[in-house]
Amino acid sequence: MRRVDNPPNPWSSTAVEWLGEAPPVQLVVHEEEARSILAENDSPDLPFRWSLNPYRGCFHGCAYCYARPTHQWLGLGAGTDFERTIVVKQNAPELLRAQLQKPSWTGETIVFSGVTDCYQPLEASYQLTRRCLQVCAEFRQPVGIITKGALVERDVDVLAQLAKHDAVTVFVSVPFADEADARAIEPWAGSPARRLRALATLSAAGVRTGVSVSPLIPGLNDHQVPAILEAARAAGAAHAFHVLLRLPAEVQDVFVQRLREAFPLRADKVLSLLTAMRGGRLNDAQFGSRMRGDGPRWQLMVDLFSRTAKKLGLLPPPGVPATTPFRRPFQQQSLFGADGRA
Repeated sequence: MRRVDNPPNPWSSTAVEWLGEAPPVQLVVHEEEARSILAENDSPDLPFRWSLNPYRGCFHGCAYCYARPTHQWLGLGAGTDFERTIVVKQNAPELLRAQLQKPSWTGETIVFSGVTDCYQPLEASYQLTRRCLQVCAEFRQPVGIITKGALVERDVDVLAQLAKHDAVTVFVSVPFADEADARAIEPWAGSPARRLRALATLSAAGVRTGVSVSPLIPGLNDHQVPAILEAARAAGAAHAFHVLLRLPAEVQDVFVQRLREAFPLRADKVLSLLTAMRGGRLNDAQFGSRMRGDGPRWQLMVDLFSRTAKKLGLLPPPGVPATTPFRRPFQQQSLFGADGRA
């Protein structure tokens, strides 16, 4: 059973230290009426401008999740708080509809999601992602999705509608081929096999799909790249990409602790290899280099990925389209007034 365990919050003047054993983690759900739903990205490392996050925090509990520090802005922790204190933006579909109705909106691609997984388990009951996608289908609004949640398979009907207008790409994240390794680092995400099944379902329905082998963790999952790409291609994926492990702020504490607990004999090697790729540090926060590494081991990883992808016919992620299928649905104007008279 997981126990409450959070790195100190740098934005808080106090910290919790348990006098005895820490209590077990309980799921806490906060429902909120959000003021806005689209976040604007200004990072040159990301190929999109707009993202949509129906939730804050993520039940999947991936040790490497770069978004963990965002929970600290809420006065919470980047550790188990991020995994078990989830904020639900109940009015996300209504906010999205209002945004798409604005004359200033031009139909740029919206990515689900930037700092959470839009198909984490709570989505099964709240259906915020599905309802947002239904709004997008109504407007032919282009979307991109990246997820570890096999629940994406549920929405194949809506995604197929968007696919008819070339308005959707779904990337399923599969960093591990080995089920045990995945469970150790991504404890509550669906199994790799289950994610690949969802990928196959979407591909068969005509949805453009891809696989994200991210993060690449030297000495832990880099040797699994060929198996992942081969399985993804067999499931119908047309695209593939990778990102080197990022450990910003308190993510480093969470990941290193989990790594040492799960892989005590491999942890030092993994951290040494990562440090060699990051110029002597575990993390590089600079735009342009934060998602990639340097040095001979990094080049070996890149070459293995590139050669395998090329052999299988997997392409890089599609670029930003020159045109958009976006259009506001026709709203018939009544020829009569509210009282029925001309």
